[in-house]
Amino acid sequence: MVKRSCPSCGPDPGGEEKKGRGNPISVQLFPPELVEHIISFLPVRDVVALGQTCHYFHEVCDAEGVWRRICRRLSPRLREQGSGVRPWKRAAILNYTKGLYFQAFGGRRRCLSKSVAPLLAHGYRRFLPTKDHVFILDYTGTLFFLKNALVSSTLGQIQWKRACRYVVLCRGAKDFASDPRCDTVYRKYLYVLATREQPAVVGTTGSRACDCVEVYLQSSGQRVFKMTFHHSMSFKQIVLVGQENQRALLLLTEEGKIYSLVVNETQLDQPRSYTVQLALRKVSRCLPHLRVTRMASNQSSTLYITDQGGVYFEVHTPGVYRDLFGTLQAFDPLDQQMPLALSLPAKILFCALGYNHLGLVDEFGRIFMQGNNRYGQLGTGDKMDRGEPTQVHYLQRPIALWCGLNHSLVLSQGSDFSKELLGCGCGAGGRLPGWPKGSASFVKLHVKVPLCACSLCSTRECLYMLSSHDIEHLPTYRDLPASRVVGTPEPGLGAGAPQDPGGAARACEEYLSQIHSCPTLQDRMEKMKEIVGWMPLMAAQKDFFWEALDMLQRAAGGVGPGPSTPES
Repeated sequence: MVKRSCPSCGPDPGGEEKKGRGNPISVQLFPPELVEHIISFLPVRDVVALGQTCHYFHEVCDAEGVWRRICRRLSPRLREQGSGVRPWKRAAILNYTKGLYFQAFGGRRRCLSKSVAPLLAHGYRRFLPTKDHVFILDYTGTLFFLKNALVSSTLGQIQWKRACRYVVLCRGAKDFASDPRCDTVYRKYLYVLATREQPAVVGTTGSRACDCVEVYLQSSGQRVFKMTFHHSMSFKQIVLVGQENQRALLLLTEEGKIYSLVVNETQLDQPRSYTVQLALRKVSRCLPHLRVTRMASNQSSTLYITDQGGVYFEVHTPGVYRDLFGTLQAFDPLDQQMPLALSLPAKILFCALGYNHLGLVDEFGRIFMQGNNRYGQLGTGDKMDRGEPTQVHYLQRPIALWCGLNHSLVLSQGSDFSKELLGCGCGAGGRLPGWPKGSASFVKLHVKVPLCACSLCSTRECLYMLSSHDIEHLPTYRDLPASRVVGTPEPGLGAGAPQDPGGAARACEEYLSQIHSCPTLQDRMEKMKEIVGWMPLMAAQKDFFWEALDMLQRAAGGVGPGPSTPES
């Protein structure tokens, strides 16, 4: 008989008393190849759990041989290892966690569903819903065209039930984009930035890889237009801005420069060829020292994030400019490409851009909102517009951020690694599940979020969440220095005041320990009032908590109400 025990765990304390069962044999005596082969038949979840039991199984379950077998079982058609330090483990987890989930807003069925998963896809990197279908880009540059089954809802509207089948649209894709408006009905064409091998010209030998932009009809996947660039220019991102008759394509190079060209979408379906001019964008022409790393756009504005974490804005219409900045003082209608720098306290990592409001996330995980707040879409607890970035204190370290037409969504992760979806703004049409009247603060939505969700998107008909875990994508947030923590009490206020650079979680634990150490109920009430003054809450929230504590103290037979506004 074989005893399944780990040598590091020691012998079984009752092993000598058990007669007739044979001597226990350590798992370490088996050949490592045999143990790895047996473990490779376990589900990925069980392999990860087994690797957390002891040091021996941790080394065995983390071996590349185990993950190579698991990867070949999950994706038999994946021939290449991929890239990274642990290519087989990364590839296996990418394919195990990949998934596109959706929740329709209309109709009777309001639960999370999963679309078809292409077997050829090597994880999911990006997705984009259009009018009728969904497009997904994987980590090998293959763009998939997920065709939806359309059904009629109870209200007579046409909604898609699920992505029932898929085809490969193209390979070698780097990025893709469509009409930047929130309503998918405008997304008629799909622009794909790809790399293609071009035949050798006369006088040269061999072919060259050149970047190009291919335009496809979203309804059928038919390519209707293609433009090819010189082989010396290499791009990594594409975004669109403007209306159909004067669509501007913005292309970001590997060196951080922005180029643009103008296309008339209304003429793309006409069988003719013409030349478009590629020009350096003003943000790169006037500020040549800037190295842009990421772009975001809507139909009337563009946002650039540099490698130093700076943010620059282009606003093309006076109405959106007034919503974003609260004034038209610096708006120049004759020079709409002039970049405007936003004043921010730290380096910005990523952003979300809506029609007339935006969200920014800095290196410390803090969320800043700016723009129109008519529906409470900034999550500040009121409906006052903000002409400059304003921090939302009760949210931090988000996984993803989305700004829609008049609502905002935040994907966050709890201390137990469970994820939840928060939303604020207008709740009409079911866009904030569980909150039909909307909310001026971020509230938890009635959505079951997948464990490995990493990005989200909301349209008029549906809420989408993309699931894909990349082990090389480590947390990028830094701990906020103690001197910059918002709401930290000064040294003279409270002997046990925490200096918590890690966030609000550790501060709340320290606050609870302070309250627990108070001997009487009245002392605990006073300590709680003092802590409320320390917390980064809005004035109305602090007044509410102080008044509620006074009411509880009076009901419990306290001596009398304390000061309603203690010094913080």
